[in-house]
Amino acid sequence: MNQIATNKSTSILIGRPAMAGIAEGIALVCPNSIMGWNGVDMDTGVIVEKGHPQEGMSIKDKVLVIPGSRGSIGWSDYFYGCHLHGCGPAAYVLTSMDSKCGTAIVMSGVPCVCDFTEAHDPCAEIKTGDFVRVDGNAGTVEIL
Repeated sequence: MNQIATNKSTSILIGRPAMAGIAEGIALVCPNSIMGWNGVDMDTGVIVEKGHPQEGMSIKDKVLVIPGSRGSIGWSDYFYGCHLHGCGPAAYVLTSMDSKCGTAIVMSGVPCVCDFTEAHDPCAEIKTGDFVRVDGNAGTVEIL
């Protein structure tokens, strides 16, 4: 079921649709995820986790590509808080869904595709700065 298809202009990763909708944007790839508690500033969307490879970068309006949540059950609160303050991601691409991510995604209502195979890990296939289209209806992520 999960696969990747390519042509001259795009690559398409196929996962499981988790939240309906379509969003496009610049990818921010965090292969180690982001801590929930004090990992992101809810007022700005900036990653504030000390020593994080993307510390200082913003998740606002990005397509956030992560393996899943990391840290305590407060993860969903922090990421949903970003949406409440207008600085959440445009979409989520998750290697695999977990309950903390699911809670944040359902509450924020942004498109999400998840549950990719290890052979087609979005954290390896997508690069920060790629322009991507997330189709939460079809379960596809297109690297444009």
